[in-house]
Amino acid sequence: MVLEANSSRMAALFPCGISLAATWNLDLLEQVGKQLGEEAKARGANVLLAPTVCMHRSPLGGRNFESFSEDPFLTGKLAASYIRGLQSKKVAATIKHFVANEQETERMRIDSIVSERALREIYLKPFEIAVRESSPWALMSSYNLINGVHADQNEHTLKDILRGEWKYDGMVMSDWTGTNSTAEALLAGCDLEMPMGPKTKRGKHMLKAIAEGKLTCFDIERAASNVLYLVDRTKGLNGPPETAERADDRAETRQLIRQAGVEGLTLLKNENETLPIRNANTIAIIGPNAKRAIAGGGGSASLNPYYTTTPFDGIAACSNSKLLFSQGCDTAKWLPVADEYCTTPSGKQGVIMEYYKGDKFKGEPFSVQHKQTTELWVWDSAPQEVRPDFSFRVITKLTPKTTGLHTFSFASVGPGRLFINGELFIDNWEWVEEGEAMFTASKDVVKSIRLEANVPIDILVESTSEMRPVSKIELEGQTHDYGGCRIGYEEEPLIDLLQEAVDVASAADVAILFVGLDAEWESEGYDRQTMDLPKNGSQDRLVAAVMKANPRTIVVNQSGTPVNMPWVDQVPAILQAWYQGQEAGNALAEVLFGHQSPSGKLPTTFPKRLQDNPAYHNWPGENLKVVYGEGVYIGYRHYERAQVEPLFPFGHGLTYTTFSYGKPSIDNPVLSESGTIRVTVPITNTGDFPAHEIVQAYVKDIQSRIPRPEKELKGFAKVFLQPKETSHVELSFNKHAVGYYDTALAAWIAEEGRFEILIGASSTDIRCTIAFDVVESFTWIF
Repeated sequence: MVLEANSSRMAALFPCGISLAATWNLDLLEQVGKQLGEEAKARGANVLLAPTVCMHRSPLGGRNFESFSEDPFLTGKLAASYIRGLQSKKVAATIKHFVANEQETERMRIDSIVSERALREIYLKPFEIAVRESSPWALMSSYNLINGVHADQNEHTLKDILRGEWKYDGMVMSDWTGTNSTAEALLAGCDLEMPMGPKTKRGKHMLKAIAEGKLTCFDIERAASNVLYLVDRTKGLNGPPETAERADDRAETRQLIRQAGVEGLTLLKNENETLPIRNANTIAIIGPNAKRAIAGGGGSASLNPYYTTTPFDGIAACSNSKLLFSQGCDTAKWLPVADEYCTTPSGKQGVIMEYYKGDKFKGEPFSVQHKQTTELWVWDSAPQEVRPDFSFRVITKLTPKTTGLHTFSFASVGPGRLFINGELFIDNWEWVEEGEAMFTASKDVVKSIRLEANVPIDILVESTSEMRPVSKIELEGQTHDYGGCRIGYEEEPLIDLLQEAVDVASAADVAILFVGLDAEWESEGYDRQTMDLPKNGSQDRLVAAVMKANPRTIVVNQSGTPVNMPWVDQVPAILQAWYQGQEAGNALAEVLFGHQSPSGKLPTTFPKRLQDNPAYHNWPGENLKVVYGEGVYIGYRHYERAQVEPLFPFGHGLTYTTFSYGKPSIDNPVLSESGTIRVTVPITNTGDFPAHEIVQAYVKDIQSRIPRPEKELKGFAKVFLQPKETSHVELSFNKHAVGYYDTALAAWIAEEGRFEILIGASSTDIRCTIAFDVVESFTWIF
């Protein structure tokens, strides 16, 4: 059994990938992996489809929140720790997506044109580190093409590098519907087509390929043996039958998630010791995210958590101050789902879904399901017996809470129509414009109607799994898709949200303003279009208005990627809160009120403008090709080479104390091919607050035959220090810290010469340096 992240069963919701990366804590990531192993086993699962180690090539990447960093070394080290923890519980990690999968735009068809050096030094490097240090038992190929060849059948990446140079012994699976051939994919090393049924490229197609001489029985046996080896590594070839899924909501899991949240919180700015909050009798809690659980991004990384905590929840539980609240503005990308207004005929919250065999609603329903939501994409929840051509009806009663001109939205994957009280209200049967929701659905159709408070109306939706728009049938080579729909609903607003926020801020001693993105704006399936906070400037206007009303304003931004901050110079304190899972509100409160110091550091650069980022001229590509024209200069490598000042640099993050760095020492001034050098640096907490410091070590090649980045992260350590305490932090470096990939040699090379180790609190805050030499050049493959 494979555990997919969007299972409808309840599960523990951990912080997202970038939030975990902001902790820079390898021990913590290993503990997270272990606990996720227990979560998987509670569901009878032996394989987890994680971690995601794609690079943050652009701040607009739709799945950046799910990935760790813009830096391959940090990403690889975090992934290796995560995998070690997970696999210690006999649950396989599936490292993904292999490789050069940095965007969601046209992700199934985009061709990533990337140089061999950039491929090796940046995009393959996290996978290489993980294979060398933790040996993930499974790997998932990506949807995209790499230099003209689909990832699942790319012999260069799968066969030559992964299996050949790295001697990888795990199983390779495709992404969902990401197998693009029968013989070619199998011969390249893609062992398993996913999903496992129904087969589109294997099964009977393999028998035909054997008959035509394109495959041999040995080829199939080799792939099957890799699958069986995965089974043996997890449950065992003669292991027990799958156990029933069960909840496993443990106190220790809750605490681990909370601590991971605390350590990921990244304090970007804190003038005049605005944080932590002290001596506040009245606190204004403002913003569109203040009373919402912004716990994770969208797409297959989402799940149904045991519980969630909002910022308001956390603050209320942590403070005795009087709390005032205002939403401030509306930021919904789509109308909110209609869940809370809907009841089934039996009185339960939600809707009834009736599935019919065939796409004509004939006969009695084959299956009836109760759904608590009106976000009804049936990617993997429609009964297998009715696929691929099925139809379904959605039945519910909607009861308005107020009287007014209320608005509905409706989107469907296939043809769809929505009826109110038996009359056709929205006709979406022959839609042609694609939207962004759930990969291949239509755009939202929006329509308003006057309704009376507490007077229920009957809602009926009819939809099928037929392919839409019709023009895609020939292109995709199929007539039916996965099906589903989404019903949104919003009642006419009765108050001026911005004025209410100003009034609330004016009446408080301190204002905490929660802004940011959410799972609608950041998701698998599409990329962001801008770095602006959504929508239409409403959040920026809210920050400006609240700041004018109360100068003691703290802005908490919840997002998985950088956002524009036109108010950065006016606001005294800014906390980057990411997406932190089910304990998000509690973790926030612990830091806001000084129960713990924030200790996160940015795993990705925050640029001042979208135009400053390295992929700006080559994003998202054209004519189904995207050129990785920046080469090895992504992230901070680009900003330093181009001398472009970022808004907040890679590795930046403040605490509630200060640290001094002493003079470093080195145990050996010469690095040999098989050797390791160790650098020790004393770190002292010079303030009055106990806190972690993340010590970062960058290596600079003083003189190289080819252009290289100004410096590259090659070591880091996290240390906790009490006030006035000193700790001697040790950092280790081997050949991988100095090498670059030489395409003329088709190998890694460490060139003879001098190297500097730059040690600091961020990529731009270097506190001390020390040098060593490579006396004679040497090369290696893995």
